[in-house]
Amino acid sequence: MTSLDLPPDLVDDLGVGRARPLGGGDTAAAFRLETARGPLFAKTMADPPAGMMAVEVAGLQALREHAPESLGVPEVVRWSEDGIVLEWIEESTGPRGAGTEEAFGRGLADLHRVHGPAFGALAPELPGRIGSFEVDLSPTQDWAEFLLERRIRPLMQDAVASGRIDKRAADLLEELAPRAREFAGPEEPPTLVHGDLWAGNRLVDAAGRNWLIDPSAYWGHREIDIAMMLLFGGFGEDCLAAYHAQHPLAPGWEDRVPWYQLPPLLVHAVRFGGGYGDATTRALLRLRG
Repeated sequence: MTSLDLPPDLVDDLGVGRARPLGGGDTAAAFRLETARGPLFAKTMADPPAGMMAVEVAGLQALREHAPESLGVPEVVRWSEDGIVLEWIEESTGPRGAGTEEAFGRGLADLHRVHGPAFGALAPELPGRIGSFEVDLSPTQDWAEFLLERRIRPLMQDAVASGRIDKRAADLLEELAPRAREFAGPEEPPTLVHGDLWAGNRLVDAAGRNWLIDPSAYWGHREIDIAMMLLFGGFGEDCLAAYHAQHPLAPGWEDRVPWYQLPPLLVHAVRFGGGYGDATTRALLRLRG
């Protein structure tokens, strides 16, 4: 593939000699670009939701500005409404050692010390979007209300309407809704969160440095990142132990994990169906006790 097959506004003047398709994306096409300035990473989408790339770019730039030195974030080389070009990260092919896991935990703990003025979008001009989903990200000081009314309830409604989840799960959510503040945990200041922190959005380069990619960043609660890390696995015990040593979570955080896992479970239920609806119901049942 050549640069002629990619959006001109992304690759013009980069001196692209070859574009090699990469696997792994379910909503976008990814490429390694061989350019005059060295290899670059490109991601393109056909007719993406309005503002989706702008939100991703803002997230990358915020994370890059505030992350500690031990936690890399790719530089944004160029972007448009239908794609983005980033610096290329050469991934390690070997096993990850305990030191790499500990460094990620400490780095994430330091990142989670970055606070904003209110829960919501990183900047007022950004559209209300987390990934491909529209979300009300107008600023608020009420995290518990934000999580229930702007994330969990709307996603549950979408999942039921699309037939991805049984209405009994929605009824169970309404039974638990009066306990939303309990499940959200003690109040904490708005924190810069990655917003989609599964293991596939963390890279380790050939030098052993950790990197964050593909954020859906906003000012949120740090337990949303921790719960996502635990949902799909891929982060070692040394990672979480180092995080807790650096920036301990409030007591009872383990009991709150199912509540914080509801948004990603419901997103996956809406998008993919399968067993994610049942997993959502199981999380609700754990919360009910």
